[in-house]
Formats: sequence, structure tokens, C-alpha cells
Amino acid sequence: MRTWEDFKKNAKDVNPKVKEDIEEMEALALIISAIIEKRNELGYSQRELAEMCGLPHSSVARIEACTVKPKVETLIKIMKPLGLTLAAVAL
Repeated sequence: MRTWEDFKKNAKDVNPKVKEDIEEMEALALIISAIIEKRNELGYSQRELAEMCGLPHSSVARIEACTVKPKVETLIKIMKPLGLTLAAVAL
């Protein structure tokens, strides 16, 4: 295997659980990327966003670093002051 994409494809083909885990993390990464992009666009620091959400700064930092798997409620709390919403899309 030469690339990350090759590895992911192979892992997804070999193990259905790994496929599910990879796809879940990719979806979460898209959400977190949108949060970071919008926060930066609005000129907010992580600390400012955390204060607006009523969360500890460390929580926002860990979510943006993808070191924790946030609850949906927490994502909604973070997205609201950024003018973002979560939407369900049929695949």
C-alpha cells in the first residue's frame, strides 16, 4: 500500500467494523473542520467560542484536535454561536 487512501480502501474491504469506524471518523472530521473554518472566519479564538458555549476551553480544544468524540449535544452547543447547524442526509 502506498497511500492513506489505499490503506483505508483495503481496511474497509477486509473488515466491516473497521469500515464503519473509518467512515464515522471521516464524518466527524468534516463537522469539526467546518467548526474550525467558521470559527476562524469569524475571528473567534477557541477560548472565546468556549465562553459563548458555556464550555471549558479545554473541551473545545480537544474536540478541534479530534482527541475526543463529542456528543451531538456538545456539537450543537458549539455550532450555534457560529451560525452552523447539524443536518441529517440520506446516503
